[in-house]
Amino acid sequence: MAKTLIEPSPRWVRVQFNGEFVANSKRVLLVKEAGRIPVYYFPREDVRMDCLEPTGRGHEGRETFHVRVGERVAENGAWSYVDPAPELSQLKGYVAFRWRKMDHWFEEEEEVFVHARDPYHRVDTLPSSRHVRVVVDGVTVADTKRPFLLFETGLPTRYYIHPDDIRMDLLEPTDTQTQCPYKGVASYWSVKIGDKIYKDIVWGYMDPIPECPKIKGLLCFYNEKVDIYVDGELQERPQTPWS
Repeated sequence: MAKTLIEPSPRWVRVQFNGEFVANSKRVLLVKEAGRIPVYYFPREDVRMDCLEPTGRGHEGRETFHVRVGERVAENGAWSYVDPAPELSQLKGYVAFRWRKMDHWFEEEEEVFVHARDPYHRVDTLPSSRHVRVVVDGVTVADTKRPFLLFETGLPTRYYIHPDDIRMDLLEPTDTQTQCPYKGVASYWSVKIGDKIYKDIVWGYMDPIPECPKIKGLLCFYNEKVDIYVDGELQERPQTPWS
């Protein structure tokens, strides 16, 4: 059985819901179960327990709560281990929140998106002189010898390309946005080839978090949905949740 990692985090972490901080702690535990995203657990003393309403339901030794602030309620928005398994005994007396049911999460003064950052997850961005060509439906949409290659733990290599090396006349901005805890907020573009539109296959971080400044203003194509040639060699399309 894969081991669950439980370790104290030195970060000041706050959770906001309906304008109120329902958790505010400098002594959280970071919990990482195999195959799952990291989760912050807060000491009950650092949680607004007056905002938590027991649901009367539980599972695997957990008690669940609705989170209520004013007229807003996040159903089943928090949980706590009442009778944890031996390997989770450290979590007794701690509370965790469902990330997407809360409004905002902060590490120190920086907002964090999607989930807690994994301290063992790396994102490295390196300038390269590889020749990268992106082909959509037989049409070369991007061609560059100055890409930035982004290497991220557990994900395919991503090729970030300067707009000057992209057929921007074939790209149409969309309203789609996604968030990444390690890079920030991404904007999207579709590619139009003739009458056919390939929706949201290009993205870019116009204002990435300070740890990823090298990809600012560059664009990236989904390896899973386009043909990418690197130094003349067609790359295999990876199988990922975005395939």
